[in-house]
Amino acid sequence: MSGSVRLAVFASLATMAAACALTPLVNASGWVVQAALLLAAQAAAGVAARRVPLPRPLTVAAQLLVTVVLCTLVFTRGQAFLGLLPSPSSIDRLGLLLRDGADDVALYASPAPLTDGIRLLLVGGVLLIGLVVDAVAVTYRSAAPAGLPLLALYSVAAGLADGDKDWLWFLLAASGYLLLLLAEGRDRLSRWGRVFTGTGGGPPGAGHRPAVTEGGSASAPVRTGRRIGALALGVALAVPAVLPSLDGGLLDDDGGGSGKGGGGGTISAVNPLVSLQDSLNQPENREVLRYRTTSGRTQDMYLRILALDSFDGATWKPSERPVSDVPERFPWPVGLDTGVRTTSVNTTVSAADWYAQDWLPMPYPATRVEIDGRWRYEPEGRTVVGDHRQTTRGVRYTVSSMRVEPTAGQLAAAPEPPPRLVEEYTRVPDSLPSVVRDTAREVTAGAENSYEQAVRLQDWFASDGGFRYDTQVRAGKGPQAIANFLRDREGFCVHFSFSMAAMARTLGIPARVAVGFTPGTAQTDGTMSVGIRDAHAWPELYFEGLGWTRFEPTPSRGTRPVYTDTPIPSEDPADVPDPEPTTSERPSAEPSAQESCPPVARKQGDCDTAAAAPAGQDSSGGWGGDALTWVVVAALAVALLVVPLAPMLWRLRTRAGRLAGPSARAPAGGPDPAGGTAAADRTLAAWHELIDTGWDHGVVPDDTLSPRRAVDRLVRHGKLEPDAAEAARRVAVAVEEVLYAPHPHPLPGPAADVRLVIAGLRASADRRTRLRALLAPRSSVRVVWAASRRWSSWTARRRASAGRWTQRATALRRPGRQRG
Repeated sequence: MSGSVRLAVFASLATMAAACALTPLVNASGWVVQAALLLAAQAAAGVAARRVPLPRPLTVAAQLLVTVVLCTLVFTRGQAFLGLLPSPSSIDRLGLLLRDGADDVALYASPAPLTDGIRLLLVGGVLLIGLVVDAVAVTYRSAAPAGLPLLALYSVAAGLADGDKDWLWFLLAASGYLLLLLAEGRDRLSRWGRVFTGTGGGPPGAGHRPAVTEGGSASAPVRTGRRIGALALGVALAVPAVLPSLDGGLLDDDGGGSGKGGGGGTISAVNPLVSLQDSLNQPENREVLRYRTTSGRTQDMYLRILALDSFDGATWKPSERPVSDVPERFPWPVGLDTGVRTTSVNTTVSAADWYAQDWLPMPYPATRVEIDGRWRYEPEGRTVVGDHRQTTRGVRYTVSSMRVEPTAGQLAAAPEPPPRLVEEYTRVPDSLPSVVRDTAREVTAGAENSYEQAVRLQDWFASDGGFRYDTQVRAGKGPQAIANFLRDREGFCVHFSFSMAAMARTLGIPARVAVGFTPGTAQTDGTMSVGIRDAHAWPELYFEGLGWTRFEPTPSRGTRPVYTDTPIPSEDPADVPDPEPTTSERPSAEPSAQESCPPVARKQGDCDTAAAAPAGQDSSGGWGGDALTWVVVAALAVALLVVPLAPMLWRLRTRAGRLAGPSARAPAGGPDPAGGTAAADRTLAAWHELIDTGWDHGVVPDDTLSPRRAVDRLVRHGKLEPDAAEAARRVAVAVEEVLYAPHPHPLPGPAADVRLVIAGLRASADRRTRLRALLAPRSSVRVVWAASRRWSSWTARRRASAGRWTQRATALRRPGRQRG
């Protein structure tokens, strides 16, 4: 087995070893065999292309073409031309499968079912990583950087997987990478000929010759490399096991059956809004929670997950907070006086088996939770978070909470909040556009207190401001996101809650954003069903004596709080009529248009109501457009980037090859196996590089001049300094020795002299000439000349071959002599 073939085999093995970390993400492993077979075919295509040999870029392109054909054969055979070749229909089908796979990834928690879309993502991803690894390690002979795509593949798998075999996947991925490095090291040594181990076969001083390995047992450098790799792998596995574990927060491994963790810790600032946006636009409203409650007002049963209290002007996210053991009873809510009417509520919640959420959805404010597993308590936001990969998947728990029933009069008469709380929860960055503050003041002009300001902001967003609820609008990024929303006046709950909380802060009202679920839909058995599309975000504003209070600025979502319905403050909550339940609260035996429409029909746009696409996508379900369009755009972008740089890349590669060191067949310091031929070739290559570099800097070559005359002309026009000029003359003398001496003895170091001349040309040239020589070298026209010569040669051979076949055919048609 040649070194190139061995490297290709080990590159494929390393890719599959890293890909094994993806197996916990799905509930079936048949895709691994399929990916291995297709990866072997892809590697075989690379081996064949290198045997031709094709240029390196064409080798990679050939492997990419084979990969596309293989994916067409496996996934879209029915739409392919002759069942094999890609066609517009097969490409459209691949794009549809990719979209379905992305939807399934957002819909299912791991381990997810192996749908056709997820299978294409897995197999296609492995083939793509395998192509990059093969190109870097085998085609371009640099195995060390090939660890980056392998690391990316392993990191994605390790970040999404949820299991106790992380060490096994790391061991497989690391072993594959080390084997690839060892294979490359062996290949590098073999290209120098026989490897001397440096040890004899007899006792010291006996005059034995050094032992030689040539395809036999491993040499000393190879054995040393293996030992170092094994030691490094062992250290990587052993050190984390003996180091003290990180205590607290999401990393703490302690915890008991009732969510009792040990010690303190922190909760990381993870932004849950990506999953919120995806949840709002799922094609099916899958049930995530079902609960039964003693509350008589289920329309107020918002299930709160966590609070986003850190605002940087561009987005809201949770702060990094200390966590502790889940207490037997939660502390009394901050800022809530005993004079405010409250009602105790008990709620039993069951989470779906597929719903894996780190935070525990609970009514606010919760006073007690009974749940099994590892859970921790964050007191500032009164949230419960999973510890050591604990999630809500399939859990059942009971929550005791309070239904706080403030009156409009109590809110209007609320005193000033504590300075510490005002300092933290009214902070806005300087980058916030001034239009946010100005609009807040304009909307609330004439309001007598913070309560009236909050109600006016809520009413302006919900009804008076002309805003439109639309889940297809992008969430937006950067400081201008809120300003753009106030200008366009269309969005979904993220826009409304973010904007109202930010505007409230500019008015001096402490504010934050809560994320969770609306109450859901009542069922005939008395329970409430919460679907994935019930995900919601709403602002919470702080009023001293009443605590954190919910507001609802999003039109057509959730329910408007009772204490914001009465324009004149009233101390009697009985005077305030209960709002009518929304459509989502009334049980219905008839399915909606979207729920009665099959998923496939929704994806194809055959339903009356178009299924919502995830945030950032268009209504057709694509990533802002058809997948084929994005592929074409990406290809054009790559072409626009690569084509202008092609001359520069060719010159850099050509220069590196011409000025390379001694022949790979001769050991350093040893005799030239070709009897001086290799040294002569290196001298001529250095001369060609000298002439082409001068051409790039404006000195056009003249083949009629002798080497010394050509160098004199280069020194004169290139304005070389004495050192560079002397180096150029040494190269000319070396070339004349090679070309004209009866027994040439090439001078050493022509490559170093040429590099010195190149540096001199750059130093004496102006900036425009240097840029022209780098980005658009004139000597790159040799590529066109070489292609023209090859085309002419191939055409001549084809004509000659056609002529010979014509002569043979003519001879066969002539009547032969018959034997008498």
